[in-house]
Amino acid sequence: MKLPRSVAGWTIAVFGVLALMMGAFGLLWPEAMLRMLGLEVPATRAVGDHTGTFLLASSMASFNMGVYYLLATVTEWRAFYRFTVVFRLVTFTVFSIAVLADIAPDRFFGVAAWEGLGAVATAVGLRLDARRGAPASTSASAAGTDTAPATTDAAPGGSDAAGDVGEAPGAASADAVR
Repeated sequence: MKLPRSVAGWTIAVFGVLALMMGAFGLLWPEAMLRMLGLEVPATRAVGDHTGTFLLASSMASFNMGVYYLLATVTEWRAFYRFTVVFRLVTFTVFSIAVLADIAPDRFFGVAAWEGLGAVATAVGLRLDARRGAPASTSASAAGTDTAPATTDAAPGGSDAAGDVGEAPGAASADAVR
C-alpha cells in the first residue's frame, strides 16, 4: 500500500485505519466495544433487544468505512477529503446533542470529539496542502515516486480536476483556487 502523499491524506489514512480496527474490534468482541463506549452489557438480553444486531451492523459499517477511507488515501481523492469534513462535523453535532440530551452516555462524547477533531484536522490539512501549491501527487510524480501514468486532462496546478466529483473536465480544482 502506498503512503499518503499529502497532509490531508495522512488525516484520512489515520481515520481509515482506526475505523477499520474499531470495526473489527466490534465484530470480534462486541461486549468490550459496548463497555468502551460506556454502554451497559447485561448478563442476558430481553426478548426484542437487538443491541447485538445493531452493534454488528455498526461494526461492519465502521470496518467498511475504514476501507473506503484507505482507498481514498491511496488514490489521493481530494473531493472525498472535502466531503468528509462536512459530514464529520455533522456527525460531531448529532453525537454531541445526543450526549447533551441524555440520549447517549457521557463517555459517548469521546466519539463526537473524535469526529469533530478529525474533521478539523482534515480541513487544516487541505488548507496546508493548498497553500503549498500543487497537490502532493504532482511533486511525487516529479520526484519519480508516483508510478501512475500522467493524464492529459490535468488542470493547471497538477490536479486531475475531471476526477473530482462535481467539477467540469478541465476546470481547476477547488484546492487550486484557495
